[in-house]
Amino acid sequence: MGLKKEAPDMLIFFAALLLLAIGIIMVFSASYYDTLAKDPYYYLRKQLTWGFIGLVAMFIMVKIDYFRFKPYINAAFIITFLLLIAVIIPGVGFEVKGSQRWINLGFTNVQPSEIMKLCLVLFMAKSLSKTGKRLDRFFTDVGPYLVILAAIGALVMLEPDLGTTMAIAVTAIVLLFAAGIKWSHIIFLGIAGIATVAGLIVQEPYRLNRIVGYLDPWAHASKEGYQTINSLYALGSGGLFGMGLGNSRQKLDFLPEQHTDFIFAILGEELGFVGALLVILLFFLLAWRGYRTALRCPDLFGSFLAAGITTTIVFQAFINIGVVTGLLPVTGISLPFISYGGSSLLFSMIGVGILLNISRYCDST
Repeated sequence: MGLKKEAPDMLIFFAALLLLAIGIIMVFSASYYDTLAKDPYYYLRKQLTWGFIGLVAMFIMVKIDYFRFKPYINAAFIITFLLLIAVIIPGVGFEVKGSQRWINLGFTNVQPSEIMKLCLVLFMAKSLSKTGKRLDRFFTDVGPYLVILAAIGALVMLEPDLGTTMAIAVTAIVLLFAAGIKWSHIIFLGIAGIATVAGLIVQEPYRLNRIVGYLDPWAHASKEGYQTINSLYALGSGGLFGMGLGNSRQKLDFLPEQHTDFIFAILGEELGFVGALLVILLFFLLAWRGYRTALRCPDLFGSFLAAGITTTIVFQAFINIGVVTGLLPVTGISLPFISYGGSSLLFSMIGVGILLNISRYCDST
């Protein structure tokens, strides 16, 4: 590109690094009791390993100029799409708690939908930056992206994973908005999206039950509202400064998924309002600097890429925290950097590495 490189945005770096450190500590604290009888350090070791691999991958991404990814994006997208197909094939993907989202590679498990979050952003950023024109015509300009999005969404829903489908869809719509899609098209897509989600909820009884539990968790305290109520108990027990690291009571077989989807509740219980607020502020910091990078990037590809990566991370955090605090129905989506999970952590760190790389080419004034 012939552009002068600057130092990467250190606020993005420190926000991600601090979130990673908090996540590793909280995964150990939240999972310790459940694994006490066998190996209390099991999840800690795995999260530390993936955290280290993620850091290495992040530093590699900082060093490789982001525009050098372009020749490989289409191949990566196609391979990831094939992995989404493979994961729903019996005998290839394996099921955990009713969801078939992982492929066992022997030495580890991989979640293709987590890879697709990043690959779709790369693919759309490359495609949208080619012409730089506004997306005025719905069928010819916007339609192809919607067909691709529908295919990805259908595959992810077969796992099934509504939360990830929504996260992918929102990121895609944000990129289309950044590329200049008409407001009338956005409104239409918003209405169509709400109708689609409503249809998917009504189609499956367990999703409808989650909505019922969300609307009145106390009336369904033993079933649909159980997670929400115990999550609120955890957050309420934390008070201002928390009960102290490791002292959560709700992780003692009361709150399910305490080291994955509901880890923020344990964090709030042990570190209090101050600890929870710190995590929220770190995500706000990441959002501010990420979108700032997108706005100041000198080329469209980098701008779309920064906006997509930032949206993917921040929207997922918003959904997770909304679920844990009872503001949103339970979706089964993890908290980036904080929740236990190798695929999510690794590709979040890769995304941050690319974001840092883009920030090196931005105007710092």
